[in-house]
Amino acid sequence: MTTQAKIGIIGGSGLYKMDALTEVEEIQVETPFGSPSDALIVGKLAGTPVAFLARHGRNHHLTPSELPFQANIYAMKSLGVEYLISASAVGSLKEAAKPLDMVVPDQFIDRTKNRPSTFFGEGIVAHIAFGDPICPNLAQVLGDAVASLELADVDLHRGGTYVCMEGPAFSTKAESHLYRSWGATVIGMTNVPEAKLAREAEIAYATLAMVTDYDCWHPDHDSVTVEMVIGNLMKNATNAQRVIQEVVKRLAANPPASEAHSALKYAVITPLDKAPAATKEKLSLLLSKYF
Repeated sequence: MTTQAKIGIIGGSGLYKMDALTEVEEIQVETPFGSPSDALIVGKLAGTPVAFLARHGRNHHLTPSELPFQANIYAMKSLGVEYLISASAVGSLKEAAKPLDMVVPDQFIDRTKNRPSTFFGEGIVAHIAFGDPICPNLAQVLGDAVASLELADVDLHRGGTYVCMEGPAFSTKAESHLYRSWGATVIGMTNVPEAKLAREAEIAYATLAMVTDYDCWHPDHDSVTVEMVIGNLMKNATNAQRVIQEVVKRLAANPPASEAHSALKYAVITPLDKAPAATKEKLSLLLSKYF
């Protein structure tokens, strides 16, 4: 693959394209795990190569449970991505995180099911460290980018826990209150297993979580309308594009070190000289430097 980009963006609900991209090229990537959600869009932001993918497809035709997480991350890796920003719409579980606010979480709680969450198996076993699922150095760059822009009606929340539920239905009130009792900050449907797979692919990962509304625990939730949520999605998407441009500028000037970039060094338990040849071939993009 000749087209390369060290910075990747996965756009969630409302963010289906990057208007500021120039020299745009659509790339259809086939992976051992099938096709990604859509063609990857590779272009330049302020002269820096960037790969963009609409997580649900540009026409939002994939439910969270249908997302080809493995193919999406593998495709990013195949383009040379080393830093991945996940732009994600979320509901708020805390009064302080109001609609239009941005959260840069540092933890996840995985409430998903029936989603492949690893590239490994079929004769090769790996156990990545995932105690700190977000790259702290990339999160710092992301948070600093948000803070520098002083976006109208947007407060920045550094740190916090993102609950990832299966969906596509939203939470019951009992579930919403349970997640609040756990101290969680926001809730969404897509960042797991995306973050786990990014770690296995040795890609630094951070989330720009954009609040669309309060989850159903909130006493005013019943007054929330679809029009209000869609309006917030559009405002968030506009703000996200400004943030992403600033992040790219900062990453291009000073790419941070990340422990994620060597996540497999001690994670692969199976001696690779004993592993099945077909599986080694399938995973060669991830493992070739350890052969």
